[in-house]
Amino acid sequence: MKFRLATGMSVLGLMLSCTTVLGGTLEGPLQIMVSKDLQELKIYDGGVVVATSRVSTGKAGHSTPTGIFSILEKKRTHFSNIYDSAPMPFMQRLTWSGIALHASNSVPSFPASHGCVRLPNDFAKTLFSLTRRGGHVLITDRETAPQPIAHAALFRPSVVVPDTPLLSDADLRPALIEAGGRSVEVAMTDPKPSIAEPIIQKTEQDPIRILVTRRGERELLMDLQAALTALGYDAGTPDGRHGRQTVSAIRAFQLAEGLKEDGMATPDLLAAVYAKAGKGTPPNGRILVRQKFKPLIEEPITIRDAEIALGTHFLIARDVDADKGTAEWYGVSMDNQLPKATMKRLGITTEADASAPDATAKTLDRLDIPEEMRMRISGLMSEGASLSISDTGLGPETGDGTDFITVTRKVQKADASVMQGKKKKKRSSITLVN
Repeated sequence: MKFRLATGMSVLGLMLSCTTVLGGTLEGPLQIMVSKDLQELKIYDGGVVVATSRVSTGKAGHSTPTGIFSILEKKRTHFSNIYDSAPMPFMQRLTWSGIALHASNSVPSFPASHGCVRLPNDFAKTLFSLTRRGGHVLITDRETAPQPIAHAALFRPSVVVPDTPLLSDADLRPALIEAGGRSVEVAMTDPKPSIAEPIIQKTEQDPIRILVTRRGERELLMDLQAALTALGYDAGTPDGRHGRQTVSAIRAFQLAEGLKEDGMATPDLLAAVYAKAGKGTPPNGRILVRQKFKPLIEEPITIRDAEIALGTHFLIARDVDADKGTAEWYGVSMDNQLPKATMKRLGITTEADASAPDATAKTLDRLDIPEEMRMRISGLMSEGASLSISDTGLGPETGDGTDFITVTRKVQKADASVMQGKKKKKRSSITLVN
C-alpha cells in the first residue's frame, strides 16, 4: 500500500493522532472507492487521494456488484459461512446478502474472489482501523473520482438568527433619584448590536443519509387512494394495495366523470383525480432520510422532466460549518443502465449520461423540494451527511439495519460447476462469501 500527504498530514499520522480520542477511528468522512477495471481501491479525503491499494474482486460467475454501499458490520476475525470456513480477517460487511471488504493472502490484482473485495493483509488492517459503521464504499466498473459540487439544491446546516430584544434580561428595579425626593422605576436597557449573533443548531449525531428517487407503483397507488377518499370515494386505508375497495372507488370515480370503467390505477387516472380535487400535479418523486440505519423521513417531492432518467449520483458533505451554515459537497456520477422494462415502467424515454461533466448538476436542477422539508433536513446536517440519487429507489439490499444501498450491477449467479465438491455447511440467516 502507499500513502500520500493530505492537508499536511499523512493518513497514518492522522490515524495515530486520533487513536486515543476516537478509539482507532478517523473522525471525518473518508470516501472509499473500488474500481473493478483497475482492480484498485482508493481512499479520498474530499477530492484528494490519500491511500491506494490493489484489490481482487469477484471472478466470472461470482461477479462483485457495483453501486453505493456502506459498512454494516466490522469483525476482526471472521470465517466464510459458505466456502469451507475460509478465513476473512478484518471483515467489513457491505451487504447482508454476502459482500464485504476483507484481508486475504491472495490478492493477484485481477478478479479472483467469490464476490467480496479482497485486500492485502497490511492494508486491510489499516483500513479497518480508519473506518466505522456507516462509512460509504462505492464500487464501480470504471474508475471515477469525487469532484466538488456547488448547487443551490444541496443541503446546508441550519443557522437561526433571532431578533434581539429591546430590553435586557435585567428586572425592573427601583432607584432613588434626587428629583423631588421620590422613588421611581427605571428600565435597564442594552443597546442593540449592529450585527446579530446567530444561534446555531449544532448536532453531534451520526450523519444522516438522504435518498432522492422516483415514487414507485405502491406510493402512487397510496396517493390515489388518499385522493379518492378525500373526494368522497372511499378507497379504504392508503396501503398501496389494489384491493376490492380501491377498485370500487376507482370505478365509482370513473362512472361519475364519464371515464372508462376498468378499475385500473394508472398515472392518467391519478392525474384526473388530482385535477378534480384541485391538488395540481401528483408528486412523482420522494425524499427519504435515514440515520444510524433507521428511517427518519419520507416525503413526496417533484421531479421535473420525468421522462429523462435521473441517473445514479452520490454526494458527501465535508467541512460542514454550523457557525456559517455552509457545507462542501463532493460527488460522483455512476454508470447505471436501466433495463428497457424498467424504463417503460417508470416512463423514462431518455437515459442518463454519467460521463457528462455536469451530469449531477443537471439532475439537481430538476428537483423541487418543499422549503419546509428542506429546512427540516438542514436541521439534521452534520459532517459526513450523504445524498444518493437514483431512478430505481429502494432495492432489495436496502432494509432493516442498512443505509440506502443502490446496486447498479447485480451479482451474477454462481456457476454450478464451481460449487461441485464443496462441503456443505449449516447456513446461518446471514451468509458471507469471500
